[in-house]
Amino acid sequence: MTKQQNIIIQEVRTRLIEVAGRTTQDLGLGRIVGQVLGDIYLTDGDSSLDDIGRNLGLSKAAVSIAARQLESLGLLQRIWKKADRKNYYRIVDHLGVALRQGVLELVRGKLRTAGAELDHAEELLRQAGNGGNNSELNFLQTRLNRAKQQRRRAARILNNPIMKMLGL
Repeated sequence: MTKQQNIIIQEVRTRLIEVAGRTTQDLGLGRIVGQVLGDIYLTDGDSSLDDIGRNLGLSKAAVSIAARQLESLGLLQRIWKKADRKNYYRIVDHLGVALRQGVLELVRGKLRTAGAELDHAEELLRQAGNGGNNSELNFLQTRLNRAKQQRRRAARILNNPIMKMLGL
């Protein structure tokens, strides 16, 4: 392989790993989680925490936390090698299925959190509204009602029995 090919390969790896990092950051999982997932995905074979940390310029502790989070989401599989004390990881066999399920569960959790916040906001507005008619309170209540309606619609779609039957 030529030096130019090595440079191009490294640039492609770096760009793809950064995209993975930005994506997981946008989903609320943190940038490192995506970078670790991207690095393992783009590695042929199993990856040790040391290898991942070296590839990404991250501490072993940061990589370990991200790997455990990815493992709990069902995206990584931990591998033990005989006579080796290191933890190794690889992408699960059905990454697409795992990603869909993991992302959908993440969205469901975010919807539950949003629902609790909307309920709390509604209670606060109810307390503030005891003093009479206020146009800003009315406006906020209208917006809050609309947000709750949108959250309920999204939750109905995500919790639809057909979605669950399809493994989504």
